[in-house]
Amino acid sequence: MGADVPPRTNAVLVTGGRWHDFEYARAQLLVRLAEYGHVRTTWSPDYSCLEALADADLLVTYTCDLRPTPEQQQALVAFVERGGRWLALHATNSAIDPPEAGGPRIFTTPRVLGPVADVLGTQFLAHPPIAPFTVEVTRPHHPMVAGIGSFEITDELYVCEHHGEIEVLLHTDFNGPCRGFAEGEPDDRVQRPVLYFRPFGAGTVCYFTLGHCRGRFDVQDLGIEDLGRTDRVAWEVPEYRVLLDRCVGWGVSPG
Repeated sequence: MGADVPPRTNAVLVTGGRWHDFEYARAQLLVRLAEYGHVRTTWSPDYSCLEALADADLLVTYTCDLRPTPEQQQALVAFVERGGRWLALHATNSAIDPPEAGGPRIFTTPRVLGPVADVLGTQFLAHPPIAPFTVEVTRPHHPMVAGIGSFEITDELYVCEHHGEIEVLLHTDFNGPCRGFAEGEPDDRVQRPVLYFRPFGAGTVCYFTLGHCRGRFDVQDLGIEDLGRTDRVAWEVPEYRVLLDRCVGWGVSPG
């Protein structure tokens, strides 16, 4: 092997859960990972991939309401503690119960992630209706966001509960109501992290909240047979694509 060729990196990609176009997200992420010749990726629709995770250097997750079992929670904690890198995307930090039949249309966010919420540094609570908002650069001199100015995006703006210290690189300002969520009246802070690092043990989590995508048939369990449209607007924003590429590059870099 030439001196300029990085050592093999074992990656695990997990995409699955509810209310999103996981086929689209999986394809987009696999293409990006495949651009690196030293990366070999194992895909799973959930966190049952414990054997692959035990041998992994990088974990990439694009999920929504995907709840690890207690055994899987401990495996995820151990992965980061031993030095693994976790690129957590969009709603990875969510556990969401839909409204009960016949009751008010209120989504709740049970605290069932256990120690995984501490590893991730946040847990999803609510978001306002999808609409344009401005993303601001918190640390303009950090290489992950170098050359990126503030930008407009249409996406889900996440209001989260915080666990431990995080290094915020991008944020947006929001303190309005998030109708339809039980905890949708935030009063804790205005600045909402969009991209951040969370050191944990010998490893690191990179969390990027943007990137909502939804197909026409992805919310049938909510009584909507066909949305009549696809939502991929975030993925069409140049700044989002650049930042996602940099996040993947961080995950597969040696050292």
